[in-house]
Parts: sequence; structure tokens; C-alpha cells
Amino acid sequence: MRLSILAIVSLSILGSSSLLAQHQHHGSARPAAASPATKAYEAANARMHRDMTITFTNDADVDFARGMIPHHKGAVDMARIVLEHGKDPELRKLAQDVVASQEKEMSFMQEWLKKKGH
Repeated sequence: MRLSILAIVSLSILGSSSLLAQHQHHGSARPAAASPATKAYEAANARMHRDMTITFTNDADVDFARGMIPHHKGAVDMARIVLEHGKDPELRKLAQDVVASQEKEMSFMQEWLKKKGH
């Protein structure tokens, strides 16, 4: 059975309307009035993704270190946000551990890159 262009367009519009209705039903990904923590997470996320956009060198080791440093910095930023705004003691402990471990790993990668001339 062949569908006419009109039938295809109609099905496409119906599908889009259905998806839009589902999206509206579930709400948006961000509350209307974002908390200070949410705003901080959004800023940290944007900064991390911007900084992870590197020019690749075709050296897997160098590219790994250069990409992971901002990735780890993003984790540290998020951990600091939960330390400032969060209340759960287990997550606060995890956040403290994340800061300590990720900062150590970032230092290692920065030194490694320096030794390799990057």
C-alpha cells in the first residue's frame, strides 16, 4: 500500500502533536522558579560542557587528559554545590570525597600534560 504525501504529512503532524502533548503532560526539565542550587548546577553543567569542547590531537592519551580535566572540574563544582545546598549527610560525605579525589586526579593529569609538552 502506498501512502500519499498528504497522508504522510498528516501522520507526521499527528505524531508531533502526540509527542508535544506527552511532553507538556510530563512538564519541563526545569522548575519554573529555579532554586539557587539548580541555577548553580546549570551554570556548572554549561561550563563543563563548554570546557570539554577541545581540539583533538589524535593522541588518545593527551585527548583523554585534556577532556577529563574539565569533566573532573565539573564534578568538583557539582560536589561543592551539594556541600553548599544539600542536606543529606551521606551525599555530603560523598561530595567531600569527590572533591578530594577529583582534585588529586586533575593535578596528576595537569602534571602529566606538562611533562608531555601540552
